[in-house]
Amino acid sequence: MFDKLKNAINHVVSSTSQKTIKEKDLTDILWKFELDLIENEVAQEVVDSIIDNIKNDLLMSKISRSIKTSTLIQNSISNKIQTIFSNVTDLDLIKSIRDNKKTGNPYSIIFVGINGTGKTTSVAKIAKMLLDNNLSVVIAAADTHRAGAIEQIATHATKLSIKLISQNYGADPAAVARDAILYATSHKIDVVLIDTAGRIQINKNLMDEISKVIRVIEPDLKLFVGDALAGNDTISQANEFMKTTNFDAFILNKVDADVKGGASLSIIHITKKPLLFIGVGQNYDDFLHFDYKLFISKLFS
Repeated sequence: MFDKLKNAINHVVSSTSQKTIKEKDLTDILWKFELDLIENEVAQEVVDSIIDNIKNDLLMSKISRSIKTSTLIQNSISNKIQTIFSNVTDLDLIKSIRDNKKTGNPYSIIFVGINGTGKTTSVAKIAKMLLDNNLSVVIAAADTHRAGAIEQIATHATKLSIKLISQNYGADPAAVARDAILYATSHKIDVVLIDTAGRIQINKNLMDEISKVIRVIEPDLKLFVGDALAGNDTISQANEFMKTTNFDAFILNKVDADVKGGASLSIIHITKKPLLFIGVGQNYDDFLHFDYKLFISKLFS
């Protein structure tokens, strides 16, 4: 995972490891590093921020020559990435749900994003994780547009022995979600997971529809689901869904196949929302809590 981003960082550090380096050479090295970051799907504003941070640190270092240029650059990049993560409040989902149980109301989670990002599979994976933590779950099949969507989520619900609330295709997604919350309330179920239709972010009608669902049910958590392999497209999607839904956190799937790694960093920087989970396979347990400290250590190992 993230091999190309790691290689880009290693290359700029190793390129400046010589004892003396001319200013022109350093300019060329940083230009190449900037291009490498862009090629690895790091958003331009993140690239600019990283490069500016390096240049400022290099300027300050002229006061003292006690630190090697390569070490300074590595520390500068590391500090900037850590700053990006420090500007985001992490979320302990299990703790939030358990705290919510005191209210006597179910904790509702809605999943948003475009088709093909693994949204429905993510619903099932989180359901499995919640069951493993002794929390009860009901699923709302609120994707009433895509053919086969209800059957797909029903298959997961059956495998996991979870109650599914659904209506016919063409039904109002907000009504389905509301029915699931009412069912959970009356049956003392801890969590409602709401699967919604994938929608292209430029389709105003569909985006308005998801806004309506959110207004009607007022979910406790809004999760955007993206595909790490889609790179810059996922960054654009996250930005648009942020404007429409103001999601609280996001999931990135197919991270196990993502050799670039720029999308996760870019979405966090742009939305100021945490990457909550990463999908690393098709099985229910192929779902990991994102550890930013581990992410940074891998980049600089």
